[in-house]
Amino acid sequence: MKAAVIHEHGGVDKMRIDEVPRPKAAQGEALLQVRAAALNHLDVWVRRGGRAKLRMPHVLGSDAAGTVAELGPGASAPQVGDAVILNPGLSCGSCEFCNRGEHSLCASFGLVGLNRPGTYAEFVAVPAANLLPKPPHLSFQEAAALPMAHATAWRMLMARAGLRAGETVLIHGIGGGIAQAGLQLARLAGAEVVVTSSSDEKLRRAKELGAHHAINYKAAPDVAGEVRKLTGGRGADVVMDTVGAATWETNFAAVRKGGRIVHCGVTGGAAAQVNVQTLYWNQIAVMGSTLGSREDFRAMLRAVIAAGLKPVIDSVLPLDEARKAAERMEGGGQFGKIVLTIA
Repeated sequence: MKAAVIHEHGGVDKMRIDEVPRPKAAQGEALLQVRAAALNHLDVWVRRGGRAKLRMPHVLGSDAAGTVAELGPGASAPQVGDAVILNPGLSCGSCEFCNRGEHSLCASFGLVGLNRPGTYAEFVAVPAANLLPKPPHLSFQEAAALPMAHATAWRMLMARAGLRAGETVLIHGIGGGIAQAGLQLARLAGAEVVVTSSSDEKLRRAKELGAHHAINYKAAPDVAGEVRKLTGGRGADVVMDTVGAATWETNFAAVRKGGRIVHCGVTGGAAAQVNVQTLYWNQIAVMGSTLGSREDFRAMLRAVIAAGLKPVIDSVLPLDEARKAAERMEGGGQFGKIVLTIA
């Protein structure tokens, strides 16, 4: 079968379109015929060698939608031929955390495309339990753009931050997929949303998606000051941050007393310092978040279906142009998810 693989770590030039053996569905697994796969920044870190040790050649990619091609021993659902969407989270299913329904806290938690071959391929073998019915109002390309971004944003805002209607949310870097998913879900929850970007065009498009306020951090570098002006000096109830160190101080200055800051990424750096006095005096809760549990994923899908929500897609390219797609994502000019069509 055809797949986008790496044989060694490095830049975009290390990506190749190769013929690799078609996988087989093992015990409890299903073979997914991939119709579309979406890019994530995780793919960049995997390719560069910043994550788990890989068995080369390694197939990249975590997001996918397609049809079930076959079932392995012990797998009874979904059925062959079903249109499905992939939950990329991997867990043991039997530890204390999995038994509590907190799969992303599992000691062996991993991801398709990181801990096993990924989705930039014509076929991928995955646990059958990780395949759920594709939302009927979404195309395969739209469905493939959903899993990582929307499941992560759902857990950040709903499960971790406990977002409530009427609260104010600050979301950094609105060009990214998780940030846009956060905007969509926060609006769905009835929150007031403030977004940031260095691009006026991205801010304009974010307002079309429902953002109430938009801050260009190059034109107005005191983002926290702008947030406090917009909230009457109070500050945001929730800060949703995919950036990391570069926005760390801003978060503490922008959030209200008793507010919540939730992080899921480090594209702007991993090491930051905190003023402990500010943390305890203002009673701020700072939380990390990784993808989500199986119930988080199902709840996200139910909300998407009920609202008829569609993820924002920047561009769609064929698998043969996976390297070009990766170059576009690393260039940072995209607005929404970049999707590969496979079959």
